[in-house]
Amino acid sequence: MTPLHAAAAAESMSLDLAHLDVLLVEPSPTQLKIVRERCACLGIRHLREADGVQSALAVMRRKAPDVVISALYLPDGDGTDLVHAMRAMPALQQVAFVLVSSETRPQALEAVRQSGVCGILPKPFEVGQLRHVLDATLEFLAEAGMDDMDIDFGALRVLLVDDSRNARHFIRRVLENLGLRHFVEAENGREAVAHLDSTMFDLIVTDYNMPEMDGLALVEYVRRQSWQATVPILMVTSESDQGRLAAVEQSGVSGICDKPFEPSVIRGLLRQALQQAA
Repeated sequence: MTPLHAAAAAESMSLDLAHLDVLLVEPSPTQLKIVRERCACLGIRHLREADGVQSALAVMRRKAPDVVISALYLPDGDGTDLVHAMRAMPALQQVAFVLVSSETRPQALEAVRQSGVCGILPKPFEVGQLRHVLDATLEFLAEAGMDDMDIDFGALRVLLVDDSRNARHFIRRVLENLGLRHFVEAENGREAVAHLDSTMFDLIVTDYNMPEMDGLALVEYVRRQSWQATVPILMVTSESDQGRLAAVEQSGVSGICDKPFEPSVIRGLLRQALQQAA
């Protein structure tokens, strides 16, 4: 990217941030003031506020925001309850969600990671961290496309494997923004194997932790037993155990991406995997 293009891209991103409609969900007046100030530093002008799950849903029923920035612990539930309620409502399924939390325990954050969130911010966070997450959120909301490769993305057939319906929806949205259109979904590796036996795919995107047959077993099946042994496989996972991830890398996966992930990361992994396959 030339300096001129980079400047234009930065200006466009800044304008997009300025016009974002953001709902802040935070029960603490002190914390709410801090988040409000961080948003103001980025030029975000359209801010609405709520202090709990039900009040946030009431605000969103009147008008859906572009993004919700929510604390984890709320007086009438938590951030997981809020995002699950949003994903159950057709009008709010496409709203981006960012969690702000001081939690570091994987078990406390796992449900949120699996729900299809654009990012998790620590508490407290700096303006730069908020900017980074919101840049990724803008990528999620925008239809960027991938026209820099000699590949017809609209024709690619994708097998999307994840036991979380919300996670599948989020990943599919990101891939659709990149120009992919043809998807078959499976809830676990066993379902995916049934599809692989009868249908040809150009790409597999899979979770790691799934019931019946996990992502590692699926990758091993594809590489050792499937007639589609060379198909690119991207793993999108919240797994943090380095031993397990090392086993996945050795099994022949084309790329591994964390949950939550940035669309630009998926774009880069997808580009790399498809170039290698080509």
